[in-house]
Amino acid sequence: MGNGGERKRLPRRVYARELYRLQGELVKLQEWVRVTGARLVVVFEGRDAAGKGSTIKRVIEYLNPRVVRIVALPVPTERQRTQWYFQRYVEHLPAAGEVVLFDRSWYNRAGVEHVMGLCTEEEYARFLRQCPVFERLLIEDGILLRKYWFSVSDAEQETRFHERLEDPMRRWKLSSIDVESILRWEDYSRAKDEMFRHTDTPEAPWYVVESEDKRRARINMIAHLLSTVPYDEIEPPRLTLPARPLSTGYRRPPRETQTYVPDHSATLGEP
Repeated sequence: MGNGGERKRLPRRVYARELYRLQGELVKLQEWVRVTGARLVVVFEGRDAAGKGSTIKRVIEYLNPRVVRIVALPVPTERQRTQWYFQRYVEHLPAAGEVVLFDRSWYNRAGVEHVMGLCTEEEYARFLRQCPVFERLLIEDGILLRKYWFSVSDAEQETRFHERLEDPMRRWKLSSIDVESILRWEDYSRAKDEMFRHTDTPEAPWYVVESEDKRRARINMIAHLLSTVPYDEIEPPRLTLPARPLSTGYRRPPRETQTYVPDHSATLGEP
C-alpha cells in the first residue's frame, strides 16, 4: 500500500545545521536568477499531508518575495472553466529574474480532478496528451522546470491527518477531499502511475521525494534542486553605511497626538 520506508528520523541538530547551509545556497541561487534573468519554475505535487507545504516554507524562509513567489491557485471560476486548461497557470509563470513555486499545479487535473470526477474523461485524456507538449514549450523557451513528487505511506498519511484533526492551529489544513483520499488511496495510486507514464519525460522528469521523515524530505529536495541548477555566486555590491548627519532641529510630535498599539507584552508574566 504505502512505501513503508523504515528509516531513523534525522536528528534535529543535524537537520537544522544542514538546512541553514542549504538555505544560504538558495539565497545565492536567488541572486543568480535575479542578475542573469533566468526563469525557474518548481512544481510541488504529491499525496495530501506528504510535506509539500512545510518544504516550501523552508525554501522561501530567507528569500526575497519580489524574486521568489508561491502560486497556490484556488478552485477555478466559472469563466476559467471555459478556458484552455493551462491558461490560468500560464499567467503565473515567471518573467526574467523570477522563481515561481507551484504549491500544486496543472497536475490537479491528473490527480484530484480525475479521481474525484471533477473533470470528464475527455478532459483528462486531453490533459495527458497536452501536458508533455506544454512543458516542452516552456523548456524550449528557456524556463528551468523542476517537478517534485512527495511520496508518503498510507499509514504515515493517516497519522498526519489525525494530528491535523486534533491540532486547532492546523485544523484548516484538513479538508473533506483530504478525508476522502483515505478511502481512495489506490485510486490516487493508479492516477499517479498513469500521470508518470505520460509526463515523466526526458525533458521534464519527475523527481520523487521520500517523505516519511519530513526533515529528510526537506533536506533532500532542496539539495537536489540546488544540484540541478547551474548557478554561480554573485558578488554583492559593496555598501558602506554613512555617518548619521547632525540634527537640523527636527522635533518629534508629542506621543499623545498618535495612536499606539497597546503594550500587550507588559501583561505577560515571567516564564
